[in-house]
Amino acid sequence: MPRAQLPQTIDAAEEVRIDTDILIIGAGNAGCFAAIEAKRMNPELKVTLLEKAHIDRSGCLAGGMDAINTYIKKGRTIEDFVRWSRSQAGGLLREDLTISMAEVLNQPIEEWEEWGMPIKYEEDGDEYKTRGKWDITISGSEMKVILAEKTRESGCEIINRVVATNYLMEGNKVIGAIGFGVRDGKVYILRAKATIIATGGAAGLYKPYQNDGNDCHHQLWYSPFNVGTGFAMGIRKGAEMTTFEMRWCATRTKDFNGPIDTISVGYKTPMINCKGEQILKTRYAHLGGDAAPRFIRANLPMDEWREGRGPCYVDTTHMTQEQIYDMKYDYLNERPSYVLFLAGRAQDLSKEPIEIYGSDPYIVGGHTASGYWVDVKRATTLPGLFACGDVAGGTPNKFVGGCAAEGLLSARSAVEYVKDMELGTIDQDQITQEKDRIFAPGFRQMIVGDGVKPREMEERLQRLMDEYAGGVHQFFRMNEEGLQYALRHIHQMKEQVQYLIASDLHELMEAHEIIDRLDVAETLVHHLMYRKETRWPGWQTRADFPEKNDEKFDCFVNSRYNPETREVEMFTRPYEQLIPGDRLKA
Repeated sequence: MPRAQLPQTIDAAEEVRIDTDILIIGAGNAGCFAAIEAKRMNPELKVTLLEKAHIDRSGCLAGGMDAINTYIKKGRTIEDFVRWSRSQAGGLLREDLTISMAEVLNQPIEEWEEWGMPIKYEEDGDEYKTRGKWDITISGSEMKVILAEKTRESGCEIINRVVATNYLMEGNKVIGAIGFGVRDGKVYILRAKATIIATGGAAGLYKPYQNDGNDCHHQLWYSPFNVGTGFAMGIRKGAEMTTFEMRWCATRTKDFNGPIDTISVGYKTPMINCKGEQILKTRYAHLGGDAAPRFIRANLPMDEWREGRGPCYVDTTHMTQEQIYDMKYDYLNERPSYVLFLAGRAQDLSKEPIEIYGSDPYIVGGHTASGYWVDVKRATTLPGLFACGDVAGGTPNKFVGGCAAEGLLSARSAVEYVKDMELGTIDQDQITQEKDRIFAPGFRQMIVGDGVKPREMEERLQRLMDEYAGGVHQFFRMNEEGLQYALRHIHQMKEQVQYLIASDLHELMEAHEIIDRLDVAETLVHHLMYRKETRWPGWQTRADFPEKNDEKFDCFVNSRYNPETREVEMFTRPYEQLIPGDRLKA
């Protein structure tokens, strides 16, 4: 299919103006549940869902899942869940947000089953089949298609193939958003009484270890289309962000970035090093062994490699042929191409274990606490703007179910917010400036004919972050001097955005993706520099500050970009413990 061409002039770019009650940006898991809930609460409201891809297969669930990692089973309580999640996050999370999320955690999962998503049951048929303490097993290859269909049935307006580029503002209040169509080149101006951001986290900030050329450009674990746009839009308008330094670095199957829990948790296959040692039991027993926090397990193969005991594996040699078959079936529900990868290698898993390695780091609030600083209503510090899912901070270990639950919570708050709210007044100068910014790389290509391609700038950023800000090739380790180097060069690259060029609408989208990634990377490096300790080895390993410093950093590290000074301001917020007990123990 030929790529759509750019308009020849600003005046030639057709405008589409839409007024709506609630605008939801991002039609992934959280965004869809937000749309469904808003229409369910008040069918008379106009709810508009904006998606840069297509709702049927967009977001992190595009390829499906084989498990729901957070579900409160019978016999367990919300307090149990908070204690577990708190311990897995090294004792740092927003307990108020976690409690409110847990109160509705099971609802979207059970609704998904009612809508047709298969959930496996135990042999007696009464309880969902468990896979770990908080996991249940599903056959979720079509879960996003099912969710998209229910979203359409809700009656909300769905606009596919439109990239949001910035919020519309009235003072410090968000009154909608602006973007462009990647297929039609039109400028979409959406005015809303309330806006919900649900664009997911940020991938592609760092170079993946497989990135040896264009063929592996986006061989990532996280969705490569989630580039941090939701973060960047908020950063540029001065929204408060939290805990970006708690990055998500995962242990994945080497060479293909397949998830490990499918094997290690689902089939109880231990992680071993090249000496055949069960690493968690022999080297991490003092940190809980097999129950060690997630950041310890993420760092495990990297430490083993660095200390001369790599490569590392999940030991499949004790699995039966039936278990191996079932494991491959599970992957078909989440990572089907990995099954082809194994077949292509003709690997006999009963004789040869699966090699594992670390992934490139991601900023993703469904797994860690990174994202917008929000209150229990999921309202951000910008009036009129709510956040949910991977883009909302403070609540690690949400995963699929928790992101869906936050979609419900943000929708309920937005419906309440718009009751007595009028649409804002759009400043035409703001529209003109943003249209100029949107199309600048395209017009530069037409007029000048030469410049920097988005792919070139992206590869420069990924290499810079990898080498100086704790990437996988540095075993996730960083120091002050390296971070300062990264920050200086990010500033240089932001100045070089004036040389970005785009030859068509798809490349224009890529140009704005790298612009957004630069804004997120700048904030991230400031967070990594500010926390002068190592609280989450692997996720945040400061080689120059290897110990934890509870006296100074047992708190949230937050940031706010000042659009006038163009500086990132760093500060802290205190921890508020609501559930009693040792915060490092479940």
